[in-house]
Amino acid sequence: MKDHEIINIGKCIFGWCLALGSICLFGYLITRNEDFAFGGFLLLFFGTALNFLAALGFLIYGAIHTSKSDACLRAIGILMINIPIAILYAFIGLNLI
Repeated sequence: MKDHEIINIGKCIFGWCLALGSICLFGYLITRNEDFAFGGFLLLFFGTALNFLAALGFLIYGAIHTSKSDACLRAIGILMINIPIAILYAFIGLNLI
């Protein structure tokens, strides 16, 4: 796999998790439909698992293919941006319910 492909996978996972979290949060803020809150709650669990597995996969791939370790660490860094955003969204969501 090429370096830009590895980083693009990290960006893609980050983008999907951010987009789904934003849809859940703002969907609940706008409509007060509790299905959005429930979806956001589920996203916290499944998104955490997805990001963890992706980071673990990047670590293993980077350890096996040492020439790709920099790209793998960049992809993990991109995924880690989701952590403070998820904490902020969870804090906002829990205070609203």
